[in-house]
Amino acid sequence: MGAEPAGPGGGGGGGGLGRSADRGMTTSEYAVGTIAACAFAAVLYKVVNSGPVMSAMQSMIEGALDAKF
Repeated sequence: MGAEPAGPGGGGGGGGLGRSADRGMTTSEYAVGTIAACAFAAVLYKVVNSGPVMSAMQSMIEGALDAKF
């Protein structure tokens, strides 16, 4: 008796544009996310290639290779 078919959202009641408009990211959001990821990678590259971090990593790797088992 009068049961509505389920809409795209899984519940009854039509599931109009209001529900599906917030699904996923738009192209501009992908662009901003990509730029932020590239900026973070550039900063991380600069930090890892700096003198103090490079020498600390080198001494840590040398210590690991010289470890006695």
